[in-house]
Amino acid sequence: MESNTPVDTSDLYRDIIGFAHDTPAWLQTVAEVWTEAGLLLFGVLFVAAWWRARRGDQRALAIAVLAPLGTAFAYVVSELFKSVVDEERPCRAVAGAAAPLVDCPPVGDWSFPSNHSTIAGAAAVALLLAWRGLGWLTLPMAVLMAFSRVFVGVHYPHDVAIGLLLGALVAALVVLLAARPGARVVAAMRGSSTDVVRWFAGPGDTATRADVPAYPAASPQPGAYQGERTH
Repeated sequence: MESNTPVDTSDLYRDIIGFAHDTPAWLQTVAEVWTEAGLLLFGVLFVAAWWRARRGDQRALAIAVLAPLGTAFAYVVSELFKSVVDEERPCRAVAGAAAPLVDCPPVGDWSFPSNHSTIAGAAAVALLLAWRGLGWLTLPMAVLMAFSRVFVGVHYPHDVAIGLLLGALVAALVVLLAARPGARVVAAMRGSSTDVVRWFAGPGDTATRADVPAYPAASPQPGAYQGERTH
């Protein structure tokens, strides 16, 4: 038995890894690099989204900060699934398949679902919620990263498909459910007396904020009238 999951995509795996071996060497190298480098690019986009949201409203910054947290939580959920399913890697389990382009992960590093794909799906959707204009970039990035895991020979197609969906769902739930309390935290941070905290939270949308004094005005002294001098 080649897969412990209800879906068997072994034949499709053979086709994809066979196709990978027929591609030019430079494309194989790109796929090998992209399968890891894509994670770094998502990290850069998280930082860019946070920096951009520092001048947005409280909810916008909350979502930008929650985006990487939701992605991390999706990874944890993926790891929990791995410990339950215990699906062997196709680079060891699929008979008659071509050799993987990269080293097959060690025994015990289970295949279902794909952690890379889960992270990619989570990051793509979380960034889309934080910065709508990035969807044209993050969604194709996630799909290509997921496909690269099959292309290099370390995952079944169903591993990456479920990973994408799992990551997207978990990240969306975390970000959307925590956005309101997160906005309250941002409001408190922007009113903090600590410089580093205020810098992290940013100035907010100054165009829509009323100018308020940093400290309350002093109350008039007892027995004194405003505009008059007491005798």
